[in-house]
Amino acid sequence: MITAPALAHYLVLGAILFAIAMAGIFLNRKNVIILLMAIELMLLAVNMNFIAFSSFMDDMAGQVFVFFILTVAAAESAIGLAILVLLFRNVGTINVEDLDRLKG
Repeated sequence: MITAPALAHYLVLGAILFAIAMAGIFLNRKNVIILLMAIELMLLAVNMNFIAFSSFMDDMAGQVFVFFILTVAAAESAIGLAILVLLFRNVGTINVEDLDRLKG
């Protein structure tokens, strides 16, 4: 007989995803695209925790938060990638260490 996963399973999976994203940020600070992907993975880990708590507490508030977080994350990704395209056109690289022209 297969049982439904408990709340702890979802929270552990969310914590693992969040830890992978933190490792992605701290281990790779050179590539901006990987940094953006790690930030998105963090947001998805938080969203999974919101959905898990919302489901187990029979409350829709967590799912409403997830809707807004996904909307903001999509806008952030679109704007971030547009900025990266402009940086690559102007500077010729998206390597963080080579972007010293932005210093004011």
